[in-house]
Amino acid sequence: MKPSSTTETILRFAKKIIPKRLFLRLQPAYHFLLAFVAALIYRFPSRHIKIVIITGTKGKTSTTEIVNAILEEAGYRTASASTLRFKVGDKEERNLYKMTIPGRFFVQKFLRNAVSEHCDWAVLEMTSEGARQFRHRFISFNALIFTNLSPEHIESHGSFEKYVDAKLSIARALATSSKRPRIIVANADDALAEKFLAVESDIKASYSLKDAEPYSFEKDKTTFTFMGSPLHAHLAGAFNLSNMLAGISFARTINIGPEIIRRALEKFNGIRGRVEHVNVGQDFDVIVDYAHTADSLQKVYEVFQNSRKICILGGTGGGRDTWKRPAMGAIAAANCDEIILTNEDPYDEDPLKIINEINAGIPDQQGEIILDRRLAIASGIGRAKTGDVVIITGKGTDPYIMEANGVKTPWDDARVAREELEKFLKTK
Repeated sequence: MKPSSTTETILRFAKKIIPKRLFLRLQPAYHFLLAFVAALIYRFPSRHIKIVIITGTKGKTSTTEIVNAILEEAGYRTASASTLRFKVGDKEERNLYKMTIPGRFFVQKFLRNAVSEHCDWAVLEMTSEGARQFRHRFISFNALIFTNLSPEHIESHGSFEKYVDAKLSIARALATSSKRPRIIVANADDALAEKFLAVESDIKASYSLKDAEPYSFEKDKTTFTFMGSPLHAHLAGAFNLSNMLAGISFARTINIGPEIIRRALEKFNGIRGRVEHVNVGQDFDVIVDYAHTADSLQKVYEVFQNSRKICILGGTGGGRDTWKRPAMGAIAAANCDEIILTNEDPYDEDPLKIINEINAGIPDQQGEIILDRRLAIASGIGRAKTGDVVIITGKGTDPYIMEANGVKTPWDDARVAREELEKFLKTK
């Protein structure tokens, strides 16, 4: 057994034998110890590589991919870790952990591998839960990008204020970094941007949709103004424009030229599971998107506001954020022509109960319930006519459906949609 595995096993065993009430009081110290031991074992790799951390409620994965693309276009060798994938240099693997950063030992080993592969930059997506468990501690980073904040994980954190503070703890960690210059980039369109920009740093930059005016959106691209002339990007929606502006703002703080930025964004062909088009030759659109908050669901629907929409959605995962289920239903009702409610990640909660709570937000409960997710996708595809759009939300690239008693059913929305499309076209 490797030293890191041995240490982690000992610490997790200690967690099991300590009374729960006592452990809750000791929990911060426990997480801090794990973070320190992990950094010690892997010899504090963050000291030897430049690191940008990306945090926020939405847009983290997309911004991670955009920043990585710009850095690569600038000639840097990169590593990146996100909900989507883990990449070190020329090697990458899909993230199959159902969490953004699996743990402190994982992230320190990841950074050590990036150093060993002579990467110049590591781009890391960091969640509030990761911050609460000190997964960002003992990582000396150069820059932080803040995308936005909206109510999420309230039941886990206890309140929105605590959720905000968990995110701000990442910014406070930047302030203590020994690296110079310390860079913070924040979305000025978000009301909480000032709190992030108030944290001590050497370079502060903000971005806003106003910076890109005039801009226009189509269902598969965005055109916006960059350095006085139009830039055509293969990403749709205002939220993706905001993510691109985050990447642009960061790139400018490290002196990447506008020609390189333009080239990177015009080459960039999108992100799996984020407004992903699934096309096997049909005469309607099929879209897979990770949208799992009310706000992100609304924004995805707005991309296709001029199309007839057949919407397939689950809601929240079992055991958390139950408050937003009716809100998700209400947004679907306001935007969709047909609604199919299906299973998503129930964990140990009754999936039908989750679906019924979403349906409660739909007037007269008009959402059709098809519990089997594959059948729901097949049904949505079967109803589509020329010019329609079938929008499948909630999972994106999530690799499993999480069910009761720890059962994990392998899953990929885009793969299933492709399979069902092929079946559909054969019957026409």
